[in-house]
Amino acid sequence: MKIIGADDVQANTRRGGDIRTLLSPATVGSTSGFMGVATIDPGEVMGEHYHPYSEEFVYVARGELTAVVDGETYSIGAGKAFYLGVESTHRLLNQGSERVEMVFHLGPLAPRPELGHVDLEGPDAAGVDAGAAAAAGPQAPS
Repeated sequence: MKIIGADDVQANTRRGGDIRTLLSPATVGSTSGFMGVATIDPGEVMGEHYHPYSEEFVYVARGELTAVVDGETYSIGAGKAFYLGVESTHRLLNQGSERVEMVFHLGPLAPRPELGHVDLEGPDAAGVDAGAAAAAGPQAPS
């Protein structure tokens, strides 16, 4: 057994917010998915993206999250969870005055780490489509 805390892993802020993948192939040798925590400060946005291979499960532990999923806008408060299917585009915003804290899980793993997310906005927007991503061979994300 291995115990990992948010302070034990490096923050990923590339898409906006503070994302920390706690349990993953790189940290615990998982083979079916990964989970972590994320925070979004007031006024902050996590850029629109999608996962061509993975479903995502999100639990909002604190704050009020605005999620734009496949063009529809939802307000999700603390104590609520939501599901994002494979290829669901999503953009997460904090339009409130309190920090949003979330727990997330994605599975199954993408064939390779760089294929796990397709950014549609922001500095790393790839514009890659899922069909092109599917042409690559298997490898778990780190």
